[in-house]
Order: sequence, then structure tokens, then C-alpha cells
Amino acid sequence: MAIPVAAVIFSAIKTATTFAGLNFWFLPTFFLALAYYHYDLFDPENKPINVRHLNAEYDFIVVGGGSAGAVVANRLSEVPEWSVLLLEAGGQETEISDVPILSLYLHKSALDWKYRTQPSDTACGAMKDRRCCWTRGKVIGGSSVLNTMLYIRGNRRDFDQWAAGGNEGWSYDEILPYFKKSEDQRNPYLARSPYHATGGYLTIQDAPWNSPLGIAMVQAGEELGYEHRDINGEKQTGFSLWQFTMRRGTRCSTAKAFLRPVRLRKNLHVALHAHVTKVLIDKATRRAYGVQYIRDGVKHTVMARKEVILSAGALNSPQLLMLSGIGPKEHLQDLGIDVVQDLPGVGTNLQDHIATGGLAFLVDQPISLVINRLINLNTALRYAITEDGPLTSNVGLEAVGFINTKYADPNDDWPDIEFMLTSSSTPSDGGTHVKKAHGLRDDFYNEVYGNINNRDLFGIFPMILRPRSKGYIRLRSKNPLHHPLFYHNYLTDPLDVAVMREGVKTAIALGETQSMKRYGARFHRAHVQGCKQYEMFTDPYWECVVRQYTMTIYHQCCTARMGPDGDVDAVLDPQLRVRGVAGLRVIDASVMPNITSGNINAPVIMIGEKGADLIKDTWLELTRRKRRKKREYNKARVHWETGTVSSERGRA
Repeated sequence: MAIPVAAVIFSAIKTATTFAGLNFWFLPTFFLALAYYHYDLFDPENKPINVRHLNAEYDFIVVGGGSAGAVVANRLSEVPEWSVLLLEAGGQETEISDVPILSLYLHKSALDWKYRTQPSDTACGAMKDRRCCWTRGKVIGGSSVLNTMLYIRGNRRDFDQWAAGGNEGWSYDEILPYFKKSEDQRNPYLARSPYHATGGYLTIQDAPWNSPLGIAMVQAGEELGYEHRDINGEKQTGFSLWQFTMRRGTRCSTAKAFLRPVRLRKNLHVALHAHVTKVLIDKATRRAYGVQYIRDGVKHTVMARKEVILSAGALNSPQLLMLSGIGPKEHLQDLGIDVVQDLPGVGTNLQDHIATGGLAFLVDQPISLVINRLINLNTALRYAITEDGPLTSNVGLEAVGFINTKYADPNDDWPDIEFMLTSSSTPSDGGTHVKKAHGLRDDFYNEVYGNINNRDLFGIFPMILRPRSKGYIRLRSKNPLHHPLFYHNYLTDPLDVAVMREGVKTAIALGETQSMKRYGARFHRAHVQGCKQYEMFTDPYWECVVRQYTMTIYHQCCTARMGPDGDVDAVLDPQLRVRGVAGLRVIDASVMPNITSGNINAPVIMIGEKGADLIKDTWLELTRRKRRKKREYNKARVHWETGTVSSERGRA
């Protein structure tokens, strides 16, 4: 196969000039090596086919090709009699998006919606204008193309709580098969576990490369009394090295996992750069029958014979519902939008995981991930040829710990803090892109981290697992191209502040263990700007700190939640059907009643798997009924005709 080397060089040089802090010649050399050793990555036939000329009508229209939408489109198109259209506002994945260590360089790029929250006095004090940056994927594969590829399923209790709240079919035992259905587990030890599986579309593997700090972090957890365990197995509380949605050292997005293998299916069309602006609903029948979308600046309409499925994510799906007249009645009327269905829960119940950012611990040995030391020609060739080395590191993520603060029951396997332990921290790239990605002010960064740029260190990011604070989404206007208004309401519940404070204190204690001290670990004692009125290491000081460098983990969810009949705030029923509107479902992170205890990409993929089966159960059962009725009719007709013939012969 001919390799478009010239195109690769041009693309690489163009890309290299856009990334501050990277050597100019690093990316061109890197991509040339990739083109030689991995020519299949540059074969456009391997990417989903962007269909330019669409049919006027399909059986199913899936809006959004992200972590759930790619799964839904794959599974529905398994039925050859069904035609499926997947509409995605973004374009194809890039060479950059495949490389794990460069994930933060995708933030604020063309692959990002570039959302920011409304200013707040309760959190994100260190960010520009006190506004948090909410990176969301605008690309086929969605946020699975921009995330750090962490594979965490959540806690058994999360899903059992969903079911106990009236969502029949969503208990842990009922959803575990859907996690396993997707999974192709590459760790041979875990593959033998009843909690894991092989052969699925989604590749799960251990990190190809870890620094010495990774094992030390797990050992530090053991010093604190926690077990080293499979945190996606029987129990969650404990420490482990991460598992990633990676394949041979590169990102395994849902586009790569679920869409590329089926790109030649005749009954699946994928349309890129197709921004859906409205769901079309017949007011008389109260049924969704199609969507409007903009492509190349031109408005189009396409019809759905069976269903429209919104998989646009927890921020865009409620936006689309409201633009289509489904949502809080007063809000829609204020914007001049015709109300189709008054559902006050649309856009409310917004939940997210947040962490205290930037807890840095200096070490005495050159063992951490310092960007200007590890991104070079040697590591590029190692990555391209042997599929390992520091470029396979996910921004230094080494180990994970699920711990209990004093507000959690230590006898109950339902921890309230997750530690994301890294062989890097905010200043590991010298104050270039991490600062930009997190939206930190220059004065804050320079005062807290300016004197440790590019130093050897590790980081701990304590993340609250089940925050009580909840935000909401509102439309800015009825113009579908205007970004919605996001009100995060972080840390408005006092218990969230207390849990975060205790998480920070345990993080400091972990840095004091012998496992970390053997590398000379010591906490970077910079008095955080905005908190100098408090004595360091006191409770009021830490409560102030968590409100400054408040770091979203990009797990927005629960904004169109499912619930039982009688739940006035439930947008969907447990079958994920929009209440009061036929032929319309939501299948993405929006549907969660409450956030899961851990990174949510794996649960969202599970929701895509189960949601597709719910659709199949509905429509295949209808088909089976029709076939049964037809067989019964034909059988009755034969009996009638046979009986008539017999009677006539008897009279003759």
C-alpha cells in the first residue's frame, strides 16, 4: 500500500507549529516513524467513511458519535434490515489524538467544544474570570478522543442504588454483562476473572510504560492500610495501577473500537461535520419523526421511520431537547420556543467529579515525567517501533486509589474519594499547556508553581466520588449555535467541602509514607494564593484551597435522568424513552440518576450497550409479533380454504 509520506510530513510540520513547548522537529520525525511502522494508522480507509449524500429517511437516527453514540450505531446496524444514520458535529480523529501523552494538547483545539462555565464564588477561584473549562469532544468518538483513557466502572452500590430508585433493569448484576460485552481485556490474569471478558470491540490494557513511582504509589496505599486489588472487580476500595482504553500503546476511542470495524456496513451511514440543531416532533401525534442539521453552512432535514436517539452527551443532549421544545416550560417560553412537552428535569441535576488540583511532591531522582526531557527523537522512535515508552503515558497517570475519609463507613465498600496519582503535576511542562488547559491565571500559576517548573515531582489529585452539589444548564438563546449557560454549583454543599478537605489531608499523609520517602518525597509548600489569611495545613486553609484550584475531571452527567413513573423530575423512563414524546430516546451520560463512583467513560459505554439492546427488544419484538400474526393468519386461511374444499366435495 502506498503511504502518503508527503502528506504526513506536511501535516506533522503544520501541527508542530501549533504546540507550544514541543521541539519543532519532534512531531515531523515522530509521524514519519509512525507512517513507516504503522502505515495502517494513515490509511483513510481505516477511518469511518464520511458519507456526503444521505438518504431522505432512515429507520434510526443517532445524534452524536461519542462514547455512547458510536456503540449504539454499531449495535443497531447489526440488524441488516435496519438503516442507521449517525450524525456527528465534529470531524475525524487526528494523529495527535492517538498519542496518549498528548491528550492535554487536544484541549481548546478544533476537537473541543471549548465550553466554559458561568463565573462562581464557590469554586474555580484560580481560573480566569473564575470560570472552569469544560473540555468536551467535538469529533467522531467524542470525549473518548480527548480523555485520559481511564477504565473505571464504578461501584456495585451505584447501580444497585439506581435500581432501588425505581429504574428496573439497572442493578449491578443486570448491567455487568454489558461491561463485559464491550471488553477485550488484554491482561491475562484479569481476563480469567468472572468480572472481565475478552473478544469485545473495546481494548482494555495495562500501561505499556510506568515510572518507578507507579509501584511505589500502590505500596504507599498498602502502608495506609489499603489492599492492592482489581478495582473493577469484586470490591473497589484499594489501590491499583490504572487500566486504559488503549490498543498497542495508542488510544482506543469508541470510534476506533466500534465504528472502524463496521465502516463497510451498507446499512450504516456516518455523516461528519453535521451539527444537529433540532428534533422534529409532530405535535398532533407527539412523535419524533426526524432532525434538522447544518452541514457546510446549509440546513438539512432527514427523517426517522422508527426512532431518533440523542447521544450528544450530558451537555448537548439537554440543549437539543430544549431547542426542540422539551424542557422547563417557563424557560422555553421566555426564549420564545414552542413548548412540546413540559419536563422540568431537563438540564437540571447536573453532576460532575471535581478534584483539588496541583498537589505536588518534589523528589530527588530523575524518575518523573518531565515533558522537555522525555519528548525527544529517541522516545518517538521507541513509541513508533516498540509501542511503549513514556509517550504511551497518559499525562503521567500511574496509579489509582479508592479511599475512605472519616465521612465514609470503612466497613462498607463504598469509598468517597478517588486518588489519581501521577508521575507529573501542573508544572511538569514548564507552565505551557497544562496551565492553559485548566484555565489557570498567570499570576496564580507563577506564584504557586513558577519556581518548580520542569522539576522532578509527582502529583496527587483527590477527587470526590459522590458530590451532593448539583448544577444546571440553561439555553443562552434559541439560536442552536450559541453555547448553553452552565452553572456548576461546585462546593455549594458543605459536606462536599469537608470530604474534599479530608481527601487532601490523606494525600499529604500518603506523600509521607516510606514508599514515597525513599525517593526523597516532600510536599511543595507554597502558600496558595487566595488563602494566605489562613495558617497552612489547618482545616480552614484546606477548605480555602479546594475552592481555588478546583479541577473538573470532565464527568458531567445526569442532566436528563431516568426515573420511574411518578417521578416528576425524571426526563426518561427506565427504557430511556423521553416522557410524553414517542420515538425519542436519550442514550448517554445524561440518563444517569446519580453519578457513578469513578471515571465515567466505561459506564457511558455500558449505557450505550444496554440502550441499544432496549431498542432492539422493542422493535424486534414488534417484528416477531407481526410475523406471528402473519403465520397465524396464513394458517387460519389454509384451514378455512381446506375446510371449504372438503365441504364442497362432501356435498358433491
